[in-house]
Amino acid sequence: MDVREQYLAEPYQTAAQQREASFLGMWLFLATEIMMFGVLFLVITYYRLQHPAAVGEAVQHLHAVLAGFNSVLLLTGSLCMSLMVQASRLGHYRRVQQLLLLTAFFGLAFLGVKAFEYGWEYREGLLPGAGEASPLKSEAARLFMNIYFFSTALHAVHVSVAVLIVLGMVLRIHFAHMKLPQRAITLEMVGLYWHLVDMVWIFLYPSLYLVGRAA
Repeated sequence: MDVREQYLAEPYQTAAQQREASFLGMWLFLATEIMMFGVLFLVITYYRLQHPAAVGEAVQHLHAVLAGFNSVLLLTGSLCMSLMVQASRLGHYRRVQQLLLLTAFFGLAFLGVKAFEYGWEYREGLLPGAGEASPLKSEAARLFMNIYFFSTALHAVHVSVAVLIVLGMVLRIHFAHMKLPQRAITLEMVGLYWHLVDMVWIFLYPSLYLVGRAA
């Protein structure tokens, strides 16, 4: 018998039932997140179609290279998360903790770079409420920056939550509150959430920074 099937929580009667319920619950939760961000992508796409010139003006002021570097950080964090899930199934406590900490590090690095980018944009007068006069001439371009800020800030909140969950898993393992590989499924759920956050950014990056940018 797979050692992961030796852990059985109430009210489940079989390991297969427990695993199926865990994945079903997680996928339902992820579906609600996808619907929320899906609405944002629809708004971004509609606005681009309605105001292509204004969006093009705004996109020229965004820091695509910095955002591209942030994409690399998140993708590297996802790689660490995938390796962590594999290690958890084998019961390698130390490696799991190391990979979780690496994942959290890349998530925090992403947030740090994003905060620096926000500061840069604020000084340039691009963000809502910025003290400096906006370099954007069109009102529609300034509105696109509002959409940009809301979308990326909402994503940053999700990254922050994901980092906190990852660090919480590190503490649980450190204080022996999580037995591996029996509870590896818990870490698999954490991995799914992390990958969702990563996937959202993979779509946000080209939608906000690249489409409409002059060659």
